[in-house]
Amino acid sequence: MRRLVVLAATAVCLFPAVARAQSRNSDVQGFGGFTVGSSTFGSALSSTFGGRVNIGLTPNLQAIGEGGRLADIQSPLFDVLDFTGVGVHVSATYFEGGVRFLGASPHSVVRPYGEATAGFAKLNTGVSGLSGEVDEYVDAALNLLNTTHGVLGVGGGVLLQSGPLAVDIGYRYKKIDAGNSIASFLNAGNNFDINQVRVGVGFRF
Repeated sequence: MRRLVVLAATAVCLFPAVARAQSRNSDVQGFGGFTVGSSTFGSALSSTFGGRVNIGLTPNLQAIGEGGRLADIQSPLFDVLDFTGVGVHVSATYFEGGVRFLGASPHSVVRPYGEATAGFAKLNTGVSGLSGEVDEYVDAALNLLNTTHGVLGVGGGVLLQSGPLAVDIGYRYKKIDAGNSIASFLNAGNNFDINQVRVGVGFRF
């Protein structure tokens, strides 16, 4: 009986620590990085940033929600304008959700992962290099391009974790479906394809 009491007391004392360790399969993080090779192969690097939350469903499965901004999305027609000194810049603000599959144990320091997401993106277009008065009219016309489109994404990487800290190093491929919109016409009838390399830092809970 005494042994049972000791074992029960030990279990009660250890339970909170075990529960906390098991619950740390979720995290909130902010990320930053760059995009490359969007709609034009070999286009210049541009920045990306955002935030996300990963909620543990099982030890190796998370539900994810993410919002972010892609600073510049190039297109073939816009590249031609570079020779004139006129710059057309397209950015995208996006929100998406999905699932992430993680390898190894939640207690491992290094966890590889793969994920798939879907959501929507708002395109924002602007022009530089024109005179002030002309620029105002052009900006007003380009507001027609500021429409919302579907976005799909896949990616992978590695999660480095220790205690409450998590560092996420990964790659994402995102496709923004321009459909039959004016944005699609200006992009030579193509969707917007974005390759994203980024690093995120967050806290586990």
